[in-house]
Amino acid sequence: MIIGLTGTIGSGKGVVANFLKEKGFVYLSLSDELRALASEKKIQLTRENLQNLGNLMREENGPGFLAQLVVEKIKNQKYSNAIVDAIRNPAEVKELKKLKNFFLISVDAPLELRFERIKERKRESDPISIEEFQKIDARDKGIGEKETGQGVGICMLQADFNLINNGELEEMNQKVSDLYKQLIRKIPRPSWDEYFMKVAALVAERSTCLRHHIGAVIVKDKKIVTTGYNGAVKGVADCTQLGCIKDQQNLASGIGYETCRAVHAEQNAIVHASILGISINGTSLYCTHTPCMICAKLIVNSGIKEVISYQDFEGDLGARNFLINSGVILRKIERPEPVISFLD
Repeated sequence: MIIGLTGTIGSGKGVVANFLKEKGFVYLSLSDELRALASEKKIQLTRENLQNLGNLMREENGPGFLAQLVVEKIKNQKYSNAIVDAIRNPAEVKELKKLKNFFLISVDAPLELRFERIKERKRESDPISIEEFQKIDARDKGIGEKETGQGVGICMLQADFNLINNGELEEMNQKVSDLYKQLIRKIPRPSWDEYFMKVAALVAERSTCLRHHIGAVIVKDKKIVTTGYNGAVKGVADCTQLGCIKDQQNLASGIGYETCRAVHAEQNAIVHASILGISINGTSLYCTHTPCMICAKLIVNSGIKEVISYQDFEGDLGARNFLINSGVILRKIERPEPVISFLD
């Protein structure tokens, strides 16, 4: 899931961020994006300078510009669990809400308490009087600001969850822990397709192939029958030890099956069923990649009725056509998110 953080200055957003970091969330910040831009432009990193630069960047590139930079990082790096801190403009919220499983948390605390926290952290750019703090706080909330300016107050109104940090650190940590449990419950249970494909992806981690990690799961009546991954015949040294023969002979994927020392994931899953004496007639095969022609023939003859994958095996369109012409249902689904979310 992607969790956005907004809130007033000194309210304790860092407490939320630190809790989530410990849960394995990647930390991203719109302020960090702004600081990077300021460094490029050789602008001194004061709060006022950053506020002014943020306003300028939104005016020149659109009010959601900083959020777009972070969204691009999330998509390019395929982050499944991430925190996005320092959201200050409603357009940034709008951009982030385009992401799947995005939740916005706002954090607030009484002004006097926030000022005391600001004084305790002793940052050079922080205000030293409560009057100065009130002025900066008002601007941050959006008072007197244009549409492209700060707008934390409006962002907080759009939050899915609100935390009031008016007690001790231990109390706040408990609030965050309770909220995290709520967030986990908000994530939809995986569909059967996603569930079995995630298992196939996990099985693929056992692969010893240096080109593709492929996993397969044979399923009947929503129960796993067997699994398989691509790797060398049992008892024989594999490619992680000897190197890839096809690379050594400069053979492309989709050709040279007789040269490769690996047994394919689908083949292993079918062979394991035979070892166990289990019929796989009428089953479904979940595989990270579509089968090659050799695997396709075995699938047809073993009676597998359906093949589900999220990625095409390069160079083997003929195998896909063969399966369809042989009456096997071929389905393509989205790649499952590479994360497992559960409560301890």
